[in-house]
Amino acid sequence: MLTAGHPTRRRLPTRRRLPARGGQEARRGLLAALGAYVAVRATGLVALAVWSAANGKSAVTLLSRRWDSLWYVRVVDQGYGYVLTAPDGRRLSDLAFFPLLPWLERSVSWLTGLAEPDAGLLVSAVASLAAAAGIHAVVRRSVPDRPDVAVAAVVLWAALPVGIVQSMAYSESLFTALAAWSLCCALDRRWIAAGLLASAAGLTRPIGLAVACAVLVATGTAARRGGVSARLVAGAVLAPVGAAAYVLWVGARRGSLFGYLDVQKGWGNGFDGGAAFARFTGGLAARPPYVGGVLLAAGVGVLLWGYVRGFRDGGPRLPLPVQVYTGIVLALALCSSGYFGSKPRLLMPAFGVLVPVAAALGRLRVRWRVAVLAVCALGATVYGAFWLNGSGPP
Repeated sequence: MLTAGHPTRRRLPTRRRLPARGGQEARRGLLAALGAYVAVRATGLVALAVWSAANGKSAVTLLSRRWDSLWYVRVVDQGYGYVLTAPDGRRLSDLAFFPLLPWLERSVSWLTGLAEPDAGLLVSAVASLAAAAGIHAVVRRSVPDRPDVAVAAVVLWAALPVGIVQSMAYSESLFTALAAWSLCCALDRRWIAAGLLASAAGLTRPIGLAVACAVLVATGTAARRGGVSARLVAGAVLAPVGAAAYVLWVGARRGSLFGYLDVQKGWGNGFDGGAAFARFTGGLAARPPYVGGVLLAAGVGVLLWGYVRGFRDGGPRLPLPVQVYTGIVLALALCSSGYFGSKPRLLMPAFGVLVPVAAALGRLRVRWRVAVLAVCALGATVYGAFWLNGSGPP
């Protein structure tokens, strides 16, 4: 334990508080970020509604009653245990879907009287705002001398090509919100809150592992530099509990310690170091029209550039917990052998790679910065409406 007057150890600095003026600037920045986020996503939803109506489809159905959202609703209605045999013989179990979103859908449906799919949309809407605020908070702490970077990072996250998923009854927004605020609490040394949020993230998606690892790195670094406290230990212990509890429960239900891995294998998911994804990208680049593979490789290059840039002093240099979290999300998404159409949305929680891009935008004149962000938002609007009216996210 750290004691007063200890000759060799020093106390960690207390959580930094912004002065009154700085606090006002932070609030204005947050409001600007949330306002821009709502504008981008609302535009995307309007475009989706118009496009869907023109095709004789319902935007609400596309957002809440197709693909994975149906699996979550089935868990709400029937509990776990459903297995679908795919045409190729694979056995798809609903145990692949973590339970926090179904729990929230059931609770919101009970409280509001909404149907479960519509409750999922409400959960996603609130969670997406919380995620935007959390990203702003993390980036503001990571790059404290550049408040514009935090706002730009939120807008870039809203304007991702698959940003429409943030408005669907999917778990991406919920997970990103929990992950961002867990990281924020870890950076502020609020260890119990960081651990609880990491545990909740672990009940939301398999990549909850990334949040738990980030909190463990933060607590380990703090312990090495300034000693151990009860709150620090509690945060470290709590962080992996959610993910571990669900994985162990699935294992017990299936009679195997590695039962969850067997479930994922049934879906065709596994960790192969990126070999399958490389073959897929190479295949696209080797056959007409060729451009698909080139664009995909370029997109991965931008992601890796953003991640590496976050380690550099001129980058901006991101805190170690944010680097760890972002790196694990990237590794799990790019190095898995699952359905490749899912990868863009699986990468969505890796918001750390957007920070160097946002910092680079900050060096442009305001009108050029606004123009770039507007083009990104317009592209996301058109692509989102096209995507959900076509193949859509699996």
